[in-house]
Amino acid sequence: SHTWFWSLIQNDFKTGNIDFEGCMRLLEKMQINFDEDHLKHIFKKTLDKHTRDVISMDDFKAIYQALVHRPEFQELFKAYSTDGKILPNGQLLKFLVKEQFQTEANETTALEIIMKYEPIDEVRSKRMMSFEGFVRYMNSDECSIFKSQHRTIYQDMNQPLCDYFISSSHNTYLIADQLMGPSHLWGYTSALLKGCRCLEIDCWDGNNNEPIVYHGHTLTSRIPFRSVIHVIDKYAFMSSAYPLVLSLENHCSPKQQEVMADCLKNILGDKLLSSPIGGEVDMTRLPSPEALKFKVLIKNKKVGTLEQTLLRMEEEYHGEAEELSDSEYDSEIVDSDDTLPLQQTRTPSKRKGERKSSLLPQKKPKVKRTKIALALSDLVIYTKSQKFVSFDHSLQHQQCYENNSIGESYARKLVKASGNLF
Repeated sequence: SHTWFWSLIQNDFKTGNIDFEGCMRLLEKMQINFDEDHLKHIFKKTLDKHTRDVISMDDFKAIYQALVHRPEFQELFKAYSTDGKILPNGQLLKFLVKEQFQTEANETTALEIIMKYEPIDEVRSKRMMSFEGFVRYMNSDECSIFKSQHRTIYQDMNQPLCDYFISSSHNTYLIADQLMGPSHLWGYTSALLKGCRCLEIDCWDGNNNEPIVYHGHTLTSRIPFRSVIHVIDKYAFMSSAYPLVLSLENHCSPKQQEVMADCLKNILGDKLLSSPIGGEVDMTRLPSPEALKFKVLIKNKKVGTLEQTLLRMEEEYHGEAEELSDSEYDSEIVDSDDTLPLQQTRTPSKRKGERKSSLLPQKKPKVKRTKIALALSDLVIYTKSQKFVSFDHSLQHQQCYENNSIGESYARKLVKASGNLF
């Protein structure tokens, strides 16, 4: 083992000692994985012993051992080795069965591991494993707790969009607390780089007809909606090709909603899904993540049907808005994001009886009137925000492209009252 190590590194020390770059190159040549910061730390500790910026062969051996010869590996190796230096084929097999739970393993399995990971020719030819080989095996993907076949897309991605869990982010723009902390574009960058596929954008009217993003009715700072869309355009598909949903929590006036629609169209361009896939209006089944690859979907309230949207595509309708009124019970009360002072009207007393039986939060019903700019409404294709009324209502009336948001406290009540239906 000792001879093997020196013969491997001596060429690199022919011209004398090596610096940090040389040390990194040598480790790469030896196929040793390392973290650069960790290596820097060990290298610096080695340098503290002398004043030069370079290391000798002995120094390199110490660095190599600090990186590779982890004590927990040494303990395992000694427990199965016959002399603390070598692991015969049979002992490696015992280790595979007892420690790795490879109950199907046999002598051939152990031999294959030796042939693949043992770096010292003379040990390998004797069908044995040195500590060097053992370390390489333990650090390999074969010993990873993570299933290597799951590093790539291994599921069927051709089912309707609603058949999948979607990695979603709430209040994406907040990077500290939800009351006074900063709103920051980094929230979006960070979420997208982590593979998030549904981002929330909380939009309010800003100065100079420019919508802004912040946590309404709090002291969180404000960022321009336009800047958020630029960041999304840049990072949307860096970590995943699958569709990205922009969930708009929209508190803007129709005039500024038109600015939002223009931003989305001009900045996102072809990435923005603004008509059904393949031009088909088959609204009985959602398209799959595979069919929606590299597309950004807008989740917002919508006026009318998709057919009406498609008819309007030919027309110029800037400045047009329509009023939507939700006379349903607000199942999202607990989300506290929807706390604008809204007009309240009484609904027929029949509703009161229904409410008691369906365990809704005891709040007065309210009619909520929202004006939606047609320009923004028409960008909503497969992800239309729809108020949740009841499971019966959903079963009878809800379309596949209508999405409900249910507040957590309310969801807990529904789980207790009607878990199976949920």
